[in-house]
Amino acid sequence: MAEVPSGQRMTYGGYLRLEELLQLQEGPEGYLPQPCNDEKHFIIVHQAFELWFKLILSELKCAHAILNSDKVEEKVMPKLVHHLERVTSIFSLMSQQWKVMETLAPQEFLAFRDRLGTSSGFESWQMRELEVLLGLEHETHGGMNPLTHMRKLAEEGKVSKSVLENFENVSSQPSIRESLEDWLSRTPINGSLSGDDNDSEVVSKFIDSHISAMKEHSEYVISHIVKIGHGVESQVRPRMEASITQAESFLRPEGVVNRSRAGLLFIESYRELPLLSWPRILIDSFVELEQSMLLFRNSHARMVERMIGRRMGTGGSSGVDYLDATLKYRIFVDLWAVRTILIKRDNLKDLSNPEYYGFNSNN
Repeated sequence: MAEVPSGQRMTYGGYLRLEELLQLQEGPEGYLPQPCNDEKHFIIVHQAFELWFKLILSELKCAHAILNSDKVEEKVMPKLVHHLERVTSIFSLMSQQWKVMETLAPQEFLAFRDRLGTSSGFESWQMRELEVLLGLEHETHGGMNPLTHMRKLAEEGKVSKSVLENFENVSSQPSIRESLEDWLSRTPINGSLSGDDNDSEVVSKFIDSHISAMKEHSEYVISHIVKIGHGVESQVRPRMEASITQAESFLRPEGVVNRSRAGLLFIESYRELPLLSWPRILIDSFVELEQSMLLFRNSHARMVERMIGRRMGTGGSSGVDYLDATLKYRIFVDLWAVRTILIKRDNLKDLSNPEYYGFNSNN
């Protein structure tokens, strides 16, 4: 934006480039007849989504820059959490924004739907970019590689060279999920840091201790359920043993300790420790962010179903069925999965060195 000439004050319209902005709701260049009120409503709502996506990407990239480093200082954790909380708030707001779309009656939408041609919300490269940046696996998209798809769009002239280059740059870097896993792997477990001489032994002992506590609690649960007549041991025990096997597989996939998951379990298990306060808040922030995304996707699917039922999408997709499939998307899978193997604090072993984490357990 050009600087304000000397002697002139900045204006609201000038600062926001309002005249330019308000000329962008008439459809593509040469689009005739001009959009009716209902179509203009459709355009404005989706343009608003794209503006929010732009801000989300900006916030996520700031968060990524902090997290994707060899050492994340405690003093920058509040800023990191702040970026994630803002993204969560935006997704929550966008979920409500679908309500505005629902004021468009099905017949009102059908009156101009054919003008959309084969264009589809799936072509929103900003949405695809933020999914890649966060770390959504390719397999989640039915095996489709987002970068391959973006290159195809570029070849067809549907996205610009600069858009493709930016997408390629994001795709070439570790995702936020990968950076988070790397950060979790550096969690001090019982005072031991990754790379310490006896770290493997300390982490294994922590895992063994947790599994042992799970087994003890399982015996209590089995006994209690049988005692109150809510089940027989032959039915309850296999289910409890399966949960322990699941915990083993989570913490030692293919028999090898996953230090990232062990660190996650340690933070969630001893979340009251002062040194783990911000790590615990960070984990909660990622869970809240993903939850807000799921609610956003669900609101989108219900709005589309209300508008067009189960008919095919404009881009050739299965429409609502495709959108419903996206509700199964999970990025931070481990953050959700660890909740299955948590046990109450009273059943956990006391730390041998609580002072390392900021206080003495005897106080």
